[in-house]
Order: sequence, then C-alpha cells, then structure tokens
Amino acid sequence: MANESKLFEGKTVLLTGGTGSLGKIMVKTLLRGHHGVPGKIIVFSRDEAKQHFMRLDYLEQASRTEHALFDNFTRLLEFRIGDVRDYAAVCSAVRDAHIVVNAAALKQVPSCEYFPIEAVNTNILGAQNVIRAVQEVGHQVEVVVGVSTDKACKPVNVMGMSKALQERLFIAANLTSRRTRFVCVRYGNVLASRGSVIPLFHEQIESGGPVTVTTEKMTRFLMPLSKAVDTICAAIQDAQPGETFIPIAPAARIIDVARTLIGERPIEVRITGIRPGEKLYEALISEEEALRSVARGDYYAIAPMLPELQREAIERPALDAEYTSNNGLLDACEVLQLLERHQLLHGDVIREGHEILA
Repeated sequence: MANESKLFEGKTVLLTGGTGSLGKIMVKTLLRGHHGVPGKIIVFSRDEAKQHFMRLDYLEQASRTEHALFDNFTRLLEFRIGDVRDYAAVCSAVRDAHIVVNAAALKQVPSCEYFPIEAVNTNILGAQNVIRAVQEVGHQVEVVVGVSTDKACKPVNVMGMSKALQERLFIAANLTSRRTRFVCVRYGNVLASRGSVIPLFHEQIESGGPVTVTTEKMTRFLMPLSKAVDTICAAIQDAQPGETFIPIAPAARIIDVARTLIGERPIEVRITGIRPGEKLYEALISEEEALRSVARGDYYAIAPMLPELQREAIERPALDAEYTSNNGLLDACEVLQLLERHQLLHGDVIREGHEILA
C-alpha cells in the first residue's frame, strides 16, 4: 500500500476537475505529506468561483480578495482555469506534470441523459485530450489515472456509457505510450459527496419530509471519500499499465440508509419510482471482467482485455461472478455503525464541510 511511501515526493501532481469533492480531499491528502511532499499540486478546473473559494480556504483568508491570486504560480498549491474540452489548456497544464489524475467529469445521471453530447464532450473527448496532451507535450508524466464509476460497468445510462469509453481510451493509450502508465480506478457512491443521497436525505428530514426513495430494492456501494483517494494512490503505486483498480467496499439498501437517518422522527418515506437511467443495483466488476480480476490487498485489479497489455495468464481469478452492490449487504445495525463511524447521522456536520470522512 501507499500509506507511508514517498509516492509524491517532489512530484508535480495535476488534478483535473480538482475543485470537486474528490479533488478537495485529494489536495488535503497530498498536503499532509503522508505519501511524500509534492513539489507542486495543480488544480485544473473551469469554475473560477470554486477555485477562488478553495484558494481562500487554503490561504485562510477571512475576506474576499483578488490579492490571493497574485502569487498563485509560486505556491505549492496552484490553481489554473481551464477545461478538459480545450486541448491547448490541457497541454499547458500537463507540460510539467509527473502524475495526472483525471477527475474532470459530467457525473449527474439525469443531466447526461438529457444532454448526452455534453457528456461525450467532457467524459470522452476531454479524456482523449488528456491522453493526447500527455503523449505530445507531457514528456515527464509517469502515470495517468482515469477516475471512473460503477456506472461504467454494464452501463445503461449515458453517464456510465461515456465513462466506460473513457476507461477504454486510457487503457488503449498504453499501446502507444511506452514512457507513461495509463491506469483507471472505478468505485461506487461516495458518502456525503456533493450531489449524493445523504445530504439530500438530511435536507428532506430537516424540512419535515417526506424522504424520497426510488424503490425499496435499490442497493448501492457506500464508501468515504478518503477510500476513493486511497484507491487512486494504490493505483498510482501498484497498477500495471491498463489495469483498473476496484476498492472492496460495503453496500446497503438505500431505504435502510434513509430509515437510519430518520431514526425515531415521525417522517414519511415515500417511494417515487426509478428515475431515467437508474439501476436497481450497481456493479463494480462484470461477469466477464471477473475472469480477469486478481486480489491486491483491499482492492481488486482488473487486467486489461487487450492481449498486448496482459502481463501473465490469470489461473485463479479472485472472483467467479460479478461484483455488485447486492453482494454482502449491510443490515440496519451495520448501516447505523457505518454512518456513526463517518459522522454522517447529522446534517450540520455535512453543511460544515465534513468531507474528510476517514
């Protein structure tokens, strides 16, 4: 594992989409230096407001001021405005990077269903811009991590389909990139991240309900953002070219999460029906991928499908069936323990920005 290594020591780390929930926790992890102190951390994203407030948080500025930007490029933590859709901007960002984590994405399922071309432009063409920029100008880049989602496994919605193609782009990039490893990570729902179900449930509870659940049968993987970051670090350190790292994570029925958060309060749980593009359960590893999966500590590693990238034959796969959120579900008591452990039983904790979730 990468916990106390010098994985990032002296390296320039580029985080595309770095102002999102994952990017914020990744930056905090890098600044703690448990994996070595980076030489530079570049947060690359298109939202200037999010960058501004993230910058102020790290500078501990009490007031809004433009002066925080003036010495941006001399600091360990550097912010750059840009969009992965813009090849020139991506080239500028990757030019001096050693490690690239591509977290830029359109990830809301309904938005991608209604505007599929936007998902294509960011999740597919944006990923290709990263690959091309690394190959053409990122001569120091050692490893690129494509951040994916359980929805990319056996996808039924545009978001999942676009992320599945992103995975294949990063895997295939290894065929023409001898000096850079391209690897992927794929994980499920992140507890209390922006847009996730737990903050929504807290808002509904505080307004007196009802708490809306699509169906009693729906299950999802549940893991803290810190585990997502750990998965990225593990892939940077240990993944072979073209491998996809999957965290071994708990799963639960969403209705059990809702009822646990409600507790003894007289609040209705209302069943609303499955939304466009949703599944009853999510899969992290398909039946076909299970045959190419091996155990790596707290993770599964899926070997690439392309024979040119396969290092050795897998005689004993770690799994003999698909790995889904219906496997080993937490019961109601275990859901309570999980939410207590990550301090998620109360909405005020989430509002105060509790996103570290160790």
